Parts: sequence; C-alpha cells; structure tokens
Amino acid sequence: MLVDRDATVVASSSCPVGQRHPGPGQVEQSAEEIWASVQRAVRTCVDRELAARVAGVAISVQRESVVLWDTVSGAAVGPILSWQDRRLATATAADALERGGHAPYIRSSTGLPLDPMFSALKAGWLLDTYDPSRARAGTGAWKVGTLDAWLLSRFGGPAVTEIGNASRTQLLDIGGRQWDPTLLDLFDVPRAALPDVVASLGPFPPARGLPPLPDGLPVLAVLGDSHAALFAQARGAPGVVKATYGTGSSVMTLGRADAGDTSLCSTIAWQLPGTAGDAADGVAHATEANIRSTGRTISWLADLFQVDPTALLAEAATASSDEIILVPAFGGLAAPWWDRDATPVIIGVSLGTGRPQLARAALESVAFQIDDVITVLQRAAGPLALLACDGGLTRSEVLMQLQADVSGLPVRISATPNLSALGAALLAGVGAGWWTLGGLPEPPGRATGAEVLPRIDADTRARLRNRWADAVARARSHQRTKAAS
Repeated sequence: MLVDRDATVVASSSCPVGQRHPGPGQVEQSAEEIWASVQRAVRTCVDRELAARVAGVAISVQRESVVLWDTVSGAAVGPILSWQDRRLATATAADALERGGHAPYIRSSTGLPLDPMFSALKAGWLLDTYDPSRARAGTGAWKVGTLDAWLLSRFGGPAVTEIGNASRTQLLDIGGRQWDPTLLDLFDVPRAALPDVVASLGPFPPARGLPPLPDGLPVLAVLGDSHAALFAQARGAPGVVKATYGTGSSVMTLGRADAGDTSLCSTIAWQLPGTAGDAADGVAHATEANIRSTGRTISWLADLFQVDPTALLAEAATASSDEIILVPAFGGLAAPWWDRDATPVIIGVSLGTGRPQLARAALESVAFQIDDVITVLQRAAGPLALLACDGGLTRSEVLMQLQADVSGLPVRISATPNLSALGAALLAGVGAGWWTLGGLPEPPGRATGAEVLPRIDADTRARLRNRWADAVARARSHQRTKAAS
C-alpha cells in the first residue's frame, strides 16, 4: 500500500501466498515464498517514478507465526509454523506444562493463556526438529522469531523484533519488556536464538532488495497486524474497540486486561519512545480477544466445495441458514473459551441442506464468535457505544448487518478494509515527522460515517444468542464428560 501525506491510499497491490497442511492440525507456509510475495507486491504497487519519491517503509505482519533461519546464509530452516498451527506435539507440550503447574506463571508474565496458538511452543518444535541439541541456536548462528524479525533479517544488520510482535511469542515479560529467562527455560528456547526487542519506531535495518525502491530507505515503523488496525481506528488514543475480520479475528481495545480475567489477553500494542503510554517509555498495553477461524471458515468451506470464496459469500448473502449452526472449532476454540479440546459441530443439517445454507451458517458463525468476545469485553470494561470494524470480510454488507443485529451495537465500517497496512503507514508518518500523534489524519470510516444499526429486537437477539450458546456447549461437550467422570 502506497500512502501519501494526506493518508490517501495512492496505490495498493497484493500477492497471495499458499498454505500446506501436511498432517492433522498442521498449518505451514514458506518463508521464502512470503519474502518473494513482498518483493512482487512492491514491484506491482510502485513504479520507478514513484519509487524515487518514497520516504520510507512500514511493515505490518501476521502475529505468532514462527520461522527459524540461518544468520549466515539468510535462508529459512524448515517451514513457517502458522499462528493457526496446532500440531499434536505442541498441544501435548502445552498439556505437560499445564500439568506441571506452569500456566499461572506464564499468564502472569506474558498476559497470554498457555496455548499452541502463541509462538513459544512452535519455536520449541522447530528447534527440537532441526536443532535438538540447540548447538546452532545456542550460539546465535540460527535465529527463531516472528515474521517481522524474518522480513527485517532480509535487510541485513542485527536481528531485531518489534515489541508488540514480541509480546505475542509467550516468551516476553510484558511488564519488564524483556525476554523472560524462566520462560526461555520452560520452552527450551536459548536467549542467543532470539532477536533483540526494539520499539515500534525502531531502530530497524534500512530496507533493501525491494526494487524499484532504492536500497537504504529507512524502515520507519513495524507493527503486528491487529495492533496496526487498532492504531488506525483509535489514532493511538483509548476508548475505541475494534474488530478485525481476517483469517481469524482480533477484538482489541487499549488498556490492560484484569489479571483475574482468564478469557481475555493482555498484550503490548506498541511502544513509541518519547510519548505518554500507560507504562514507562511510551508502552501502550491492550486488552484483546482472539478468534481462530472467521474468514478461514469461509475459505475452508470454499475449498470443500471447490468454489471461489467470493461466490460463496454471494450465496450466503441471499440464502437462509435454515437454522443450521456451524461452530468452527478447528483445533479448539480461542477466546473467550480457550478450550483446546473443543471440536467443530454443525447442527440442524437435513437432506434438504445445500451449499447456500452452509455458507450462510459459516457467515453467521463469524458474527456470533465476535459477539461472544464483545460480551466479555463489556463485562470487563462496561457498555460499548460502537464497534469499529475492518478487514476483508467487512466488504460483506450482510455480515456487518448480522454483527449489528447479534451484538445490538452500531457497527462502524472502515472505508479502507486493510487497516493493518494503513495503520502501519500512519505510524511511519509519525516516525517520518509528517504528523504528530495528536495530529493524525482522520481515520477512514469515521469521516465517511459508514455505520450499520441493529434491526432486530431484544427478544429475537436473545433467541439467536441462546441457540448459538447451545451449539458452543455441544462443541465443548467434553467438559461435561470430564465433570461427570
């Protein structure tokens, strides 16, 4: 995305990247393919004339995904383990840590529940598989980190990772803002294998290898994708709850979660040195609820029926679900349940059920999952006045109306679906001196006044929520079995 001084999107391009599923629960990507996709997207977005006018580069990345690489050759060692990956080995390791009584300490230090979604267990698996003795990782010859660290490594210089992304690894003490030695021991990740943690404005190595951009352009800002979307929605200020509709979903607001609330995560949103955060050194904490499968549910169904996801969404827009409910607990359920053993369920299927009904049920599952975490956030922070929404699925008018109806809240839709890229660009503009935090351009969506209001009454909303709650209980029926035994 190419953004000018008015925060107008001048040009954008995208390049799809693949996933592999070599076994149950396994979701892998190629680090080299992701780097090549960045290069291709830049070439498509920026011509030579514009390249000479570019002031700098900003990076927004998917969080929690982990890659291992050789610091000498620069090559990745093995696959990227996606944030969605829940292979048996990491789930088993999580169970062992929980039985050992380590989960409370992990949450108190990192703000995150013990779960294979986060990076630490994935990093341990990569090291166990490719460097079981830790001979290379222990000397720093191999590094392991999230995708921001991998992309920055392609530019050369010391290995670094941005603090917000680091806070999602489950290896960072978010109070002390440094790698936690106790956690490194628990997950068997050598400190020498980890990049150094830096603020969201760097310092980062200058960009190179992104023609037609000239080598040496400054990397001005790096953020996690959900953090970047929150920055764009809130302009760095508290009081906004945003929901990002991507492969999975993140519902986030500034401020730290209550230590006793096990359904929500605390994370570091960003660090802007020289600004006032809610901790020292400009660190802004955020409360977040993570959902594993929202857009991924649509793409899974599209793959199953071998149709384009856009066509499936079109069918869902005009169909009724016929009261079919789909709970997409692929690899368990994340917030607010954090139930690793939950299983997917589809309720209400009949001989008359077809693809349109299932497509509608998949779309409805997105709105209900978001509503589950909104309910928890409202218990923690008080009633919400509005939900700020961004991400690719916000293009679905039907989904946005469903969200307003199910949650009983006005929904404000960003005029720019990809707020993750725009949020990183806005922060880069602060780093470049274009804007100040108090003088950022008006966020997309707020200026357009694109709001969707609820259309159903409270009784209908309650009935829909109760049916969804019953379906979730069935997906988590193992809990009742455990209690009975």
